[in-house]
Amino acid sequence: MGIVDDLEQARRAFEQRDWATAYDQLAVVADLGPDDLLKLGTAAYLAGDDDACVRALQRGYQVAVDGGDTLRAVRFAFWLGLVLSVRGEVAVAGGWSARAQRLLADQPADVVERGYLLIHDFFRHLDQQNFPGAVRVAAEITELGRRHAEPDLLAEGLVCQGRTMMYAGQVPEGLALLDEAMVAVAAGELSPIFAGNVYCAMIEACQEVLDFGRASAWTTGLTRWCDSQHGLVPFTGQCAVHRGQILRLRGAFEEALEEFEAACRRYAASGIQGAAGLAMSEAGDVLRIRGAYAQAEKCYEQASGFGYEPQPGLALLWLARGRLPAASAAVRRLLAENAGLVQRSRLLPAAVEILVATGSGDEAEAAAAELAKISESFGCSGLRAMAAYCAALVAVAAGDPDRALPQARQAMQLWGTLQAPYEVARSRVLVGKAFRELGDDDSATRELGAALRSFDELGAAASRQEVEKLLGRNALGGLTQRELEVLRLVAAGNSNTATAQQLVLSDKTVARHMSNIFAKLDVPSRTAAVAYAREHDLL
Repeated sequence: MGIVDDLEQARRAFEQRDWATAYDQLAVVADLGPDDLLKLGTAAYLAGDDDACVRALQRGYQVAVDGGDTLRAVRFAFWLGLVLSVRGEVAVAGGWSARAQRLLADQPADVVERGYLLIHDFFRHLDQQNFPGAVRVAAEITELGRRHAEPDLLAEGLVCQGRTMMYAGQVPEGLALLDEAMVAVAAGELSPIFAGNVYCAMIEACQEVLDFGRASAWTTGLTRWCDSQHGLVPFTGQCAVHRGQILRLRGAFEEALEEFEAACRRYAASGIQGAAGLAMSEAGDVLRIRGAYAQAEKCYEQASGFGYEPQPGLALLWLARGRLPAASAAVRRLLAENAGLVQRSRLLPAAVEILVATGSGDEAEAAAAELAKISESFGCSGLRAMAAYCAALVAVAAGDPDRALPQARQAMQLWGTLQAPYEVARSRVLVGKAFRELGDDDSATRELGAALRSFDELGAAASRQEVEKLLGRNALGGLTQRELEVLRLVAAGNSNTATAQQLVLSDKTVARHMSNIFAKLDVPSRTAAVAYAREHDLL
């Protein structure tokens, strides 16, 4: 096969979005022109070889400069700045952006390349916390994208505008702009790197304001988009995080952990430390819900090691472990540091829970009221469900069941619509508590019993323990009868598989029971659990 045939085959692989093949085939062709060098750089980036991407873009830049094609050289410089900034090489990225600006000095004022360089300006304004400047530049990017009919630039401008509007508290308007950007993605109008960026920006925005309906739909779309591209490496970490978040919402905790761990590995391998920290923090939240406190703390420590602050999950862990002053101090600091409505909407639910637990009723009431006001403004069902739950929690703590009951029921209904079984069960506990305060013990027992069954099915050990106490069903050591059976078989020397066979359970169920046992007995291992059980005559 000749060079021309090799090149045509590589171009076909590129068009088919077979990035690994396109990269391999383009890399061995000598004397590529600017268009094919951009393809090589793009394929290398999407196949996960950032160094090869940078080399290809640098070659393309030099070829364009040597050929007197200034605007094409600016495009190469833009991409170099983008790739290097994602890698964390901010100073070098800034150098390429400055070089591109210098090249444009003698070019006409109204060229689309100026719009692409504004993307770097936008993120520089954000880094400098110059919010008005970021808003102005975002509008310029969008306007240039529309005027030049440039889909990539228009979509990026809409994303920048949408996110800034959301952070300014205009959440419905911001989400509408993001929806408009997603239309271009769905229509296949965007180049692959911009399409991936828009996908991830949209889902992150939805998660920030608990718009789980949008997040779930676009996560499914992102998964299909990633799966359709052979050899794709970037965006697969983000996709795993988003899948994990939806799985956690659906109560599939084990599967969610697998996704978060996969995402962390991908991010860490790519050197994207902050994103790896986010994935570990998300894993810590799941483990905390399951009552695996020691494991959750390790995940939070790893998240911190990656440079990501795992809050408010860590404060909730401190609360669960009885470290009330630490939890209270943390949420008060976080609320003092974050004035933005989006950031506060993510912190306030944990703040309400911690303030109620520490007896700070007035502060909890104010936080719940603020969350309710934000949820009305944002209009996202997940946030409205959380606001209703927090209002019910505060009312129960204040001994006001008449106020608590409708809020708890609303939370149950909203979480049920979102298919969130763990949150439904938590809301059901508040309904049960309200019934009990109103003297309707039979209804209270029914609601609490239903919540107990849900927590047991989900493996939410800590929540289940709370309900067991409310129902007066605690076994010795806080273990259920089934957990005692598992522990006795393990103490007799049986493996998880042998234990599962004797109790007619799955290996995964036995592993979950062991995790619950570790959490309830506050021990780190099987050996320690058996020793504890023997010391306390549980066997």
